[in-house]
This record gives sequence, C-alpha cells and structure tokens, in this order.
Amino acid sequence: MAFVKFVDEGQHGILVARGDWTVDRAEEIDYALKKLKPDGRRLRSVDIRFDGVRRIDTTGAWLLVRTSEAFEAAGIPTILEGNDPDRRALIDTVLNRKTQKSRPPLPRNQLIGTLADIGAGVRAAGRDARGILEFFGEVVIALLHIARHPSRIRPAAIATHLERTGLNAIPIVFLMSFLVGGIVAQQGAFQLKAYGGEVFAVNLVAILVMRELGLLLAAIMFAGRSGSATTAELGAMKMREEIDAMRVIGLNPIEILAIPRLAAFVIALPLVTVISDLAALLGALITSWLYVGIEPSAFIEQLRTVLKPRHLFIGVVKAPFMAVIIGVIACIEGLRVEGSSESLGKHTTASVVKAIFMVIVVDGLFAIVFAALDI
Repeated sequence: MAFVKFVDEGQHGILVARGDWTVDRAEEIDYALKKLKPDGRRLRSVDIRFDGVRRIDTTGAWLLVRTSEAFEAAGIPTILEGNDPDRRALIDTVLNRKTQKSRPPLPRNQLIGTLADIGAGVRAAGRDARGILEFFGEVVIALLHIARHPSRIRPAAIATHLERTGLNAIPIVFLMSFLVGGIVAQQGAFQLKAYGGEVFAVNLVAILVMRELGLLLAAIMFAGRSGSATTAELGAMKMREEIDAMRVIGLNPIEILAIPRLAAFVIALPLVTVISDLAALLGALITSWLYVGIEPSAFIEQLRTVLKPRHLFIGVVKAPFMAVIIGVIACIEGLRVEGSSESLGKHTTASVVKAIFMVIVVDGLFAIVFAALDI
C-alpha cells in the first residue's frame, strides 16, 4: 500500500511518502497526489521525504520527480530528501534523464559546427585505429597460444568458414568479373578502334585485370558478402550475450571465433582472386571475339606476349593483406555491436564501408610501392 501525506507548516510544507511506490501502485499514488491541494500562495519551500518508502521502482521515482517539478513550476523550491543511497541513486537517475531530454539544443554556429564535426571524425578515426591495434594484439596473443598448443587449431571451423566465404562466393565473383572484363574489353576496343589498335585492348584488359581489377572485384565482393556476414554473426552472438558467456566459462572468443574466420579469409581470397582473373579474361575474350572480331586463338596468343608471371604475382600477393583487412574490420565491428538491432545494422554497414575504403586505399599504396620498385 502507498501512502502520501502533506504537512502544511505555514510557509514551509512537507510531503511524506511511505509504503510501496511501484508500478502496480502507480494509479493509486497518482490519485493521492492529485488530491493534495497545498496553498501555493503561502508556501516558500517544500520538502519531499521518501525515507518511509519500503519499495520503489522507476515508476515511483518518476512520480516523485514529477511532483517535485510541479512545485518548481509553481515557483516553490523543492528538496527531495532520503537517506537510502539506492533510492537516492534511482531518483537522481530519473531526474538526470528528464533534465537531459528537456534541455533545449544550443544554438550552433556553422563554422564551429563544421570544426566540431571534423574533430568528431578525427576522434572516431583515432578510436578505430586504436581498436584495430588492440584487436591485432589479441590476435597475435591467440596465435602464439595456438602455436604452443597446436591441438587448439580448429580445422573443422576453418573448413566451414572457408566454404562459406570462399566456395560459396565463387559464383557471384565469377559473374561480376566476367561482366566487368567484357565491359572493359568493349570500351577499350571502342576507343582504340579509331587508331586501328583494337588488338591492344587485349593488353589493356590483361594487365589491368591481373594487377588490379581482378583482386579489387574479389575483395569488394568479399567485403560486401563475407565481411558483412561475419559482422552480423558476431553481432548477433554479442546481442545474445553468447560471447560474454564464453568469457565466463574461460574460453577466448578471439581464438574460437576470430582466428578461424581470419584464416579462412586469408586462404580463400587469393584463390578467389585467381578465379576472378580468369573470369574477367574469359569475358574479355568473348567480347573481343563477338564485338571486335578477334579470334580466341589470337586473343590467347596476344595474352602470351603481354602477360608476365609478375603480373599474376602482383595481384595474388596483395590478396592476403586485403583478406586480413576485411576480416579484422568485420570482427571488430561485430564485437562492437550492442544490444539492439539498430546497433547491429549500424555496425554491419560500417563494416562494409570501412572494409571497401581500406581495400582501395591499401591497393593504391601497393600501386605506389610497385611503381617505385619498377615492378
């Protein structure tokens, strides 16, 4: 039962709250509070005392705060008094949340707002860099632990993720690379036709595909398909508190969840890159044959004259680095998911965007290095 009493001491009033101030008593308490009609013309202050409250929840705390705000709105200063620290903390939490929600937005200068947004972006980038370094450290520690205890390697998990990330990705990567290879060959031949050099479209496609395009197509598809799936899987486990449960029973989530996925990415992406290269060249061959009239035998002969082993090497050697980038970003974003579907969607989107961005940046850095080395 809830009890509310108002004691009028002239210019000072005391509101005494006792009993159970819980959600099942909310209607009763609200009715009792509305029946109180203190003389606001004489009152100069009011104390709301809740020492006599046996039980209180968020609803009861909200009713006390609402009553205090009603007196304050009438111009009567109010003090919430109570010695119990738990009840005091609950009431302060409700009071602070209401204050934060009711606080009007500050007027914003456009220049200051722009600088603030830039600063927030820099802080976010720094936070991401620190998160990547911390995750790398945890991965290295887990790998050292696995190296000391090889029996902890999980070949079944690696094979499962290899099938999901690599084998199942081959059809879409093959189709995309086939179409892009054909488009590049058609556009290259169309531009070179005016100079009578349609055959050199083969050179253009071959070098572009082997050095850059095949890997980029495979990596971008990996980031959009496998990276997002990894983030969603880990994020769903984080939402269901499965990762916390693993830590409680003494298991290392990095070793069990991240390492097999990273290993599958590193193994799968170079192989899928080779398939992407072959699919793009096949698309270019068919397009050159149908659009330009270059026979398949002539196309292959031209490939033999222009392609060197280093071109294939350059494309494949970058693949493990791209795979690590995609896998690390996917795992980090998945482990950052909080307890809502909105957070899951946000971090899955961030995983794809960041992975594709970093893949292109790293590919550009490789291009600069290889150009400086004249490779």
